[in-house]
Amino acid sequence: MATISDVAARAGVSTATVSRALNGKSTVDPELAARVAAAADELGYRPNGPARNLRKQETAVLALIISDVENPFFTAISRGVEDVAHTAGYSVVLCNSDDDPAKEREYLDVALQERVAGVLLSPTGREEGAALLRAHGTPVVALDRPLPGGGDTVVVDSGNAAKSATLHLADQGYRRIGCLTGPSGMPTADARLDGYRDGLRTAGLTDAGLVRHTEFRATGARRAARQLLDQDEPPDALLVANNAMAVGVLETLGELGLRAGRDVGVIAFDDAPWATLLDPPLSVVSQPAYDMGSVGAQLLLRRISGDQGEPTTRTLSAHLVARGSTRRTT
Repeated sequence: MATISDVAARAGVSTATVSRALNGKSTVDPELAARVAAAADELGYRPNGPARNLRKQETAVLALIISDVENPFFTAISRGVEDVAHTAGYSVVLCNSDDDPAKEREYLDVALQERVAGVLLSPTGREEGAALLRAHGTPVVALDRPLPGGGDTVVVDSGNAAKSATLHLADQGYRRIGCLTGPSGMPTADARLDGYRDGLRTAGLTDAGLVRHTEFRATGARRAARQLLDQDEPPDALLVANNAMAVGVLETLGELGLRAGRDVGVIAFDDAPWATLLDPPLSVVSQPAYDMGSVGAQLLLRRISGDQGEPTTRTLSAHLVARGSTRRTT
């Protein structure tokens, strides 16, 4: 079995540098860290987990608690986290909260019992979970949604992205633009709704009662889309808050014999792999989900290594990808 000395010899560095690099220390030069990681992989070296636990009273494991791993957005976040964690010698345990505060609390309790080194969390919005981690001194970074009570966070500028998407619809000639967003009070849902309304104001339009809140899933979006489209004056375009909801919207359009673009313009958050396979392809607000995961993991590893700086918020930008579903056809 390879030892830390073997890794040091292969990488041409000291054993202390190997230890710091594999523990995610921010003081290690990135080039040296890459050499150490490559040497460790070549030799099949793995840190002694039990010994690390005795010294530091923690395991070389990160807990990642997200809303729904079936959603490609969260799948990409998970991949970003795992890639960074693996390079630093950490494993990742993945948990689905299903946006259920009770389930989130159960997973946090398990993470604390297992003495994980840190937690990456897409919060359900309840403050108890974040307070529990703070009370135990466990490093935590929030992903996609801010941490109740404050703390390290990596988010996307949803408000400006929603505004850009709404203005894009208006520029295409749509005038009754509706919005399907998530539960009221959830930061991402509220930010997208605010951005949508800001876009309408800029375009000289109003929402005219064309807003619906529902869960971030296809089932809820299906119901909400049907409510809007059954109105005497239905929307001629829809901004949809995520890709799972977009599935429900597109299913409803199909049931009603309506075509995206020609009859109802549709643009959704998240560029799912299937978005370009539709006819017409789906216009999207593409979010840097992988980057969100990798940035969050890097920030968490710095906290684990002893960084005591002030809490930070990293805000990433999304970008509009216009396709056929927002192109009016005859």
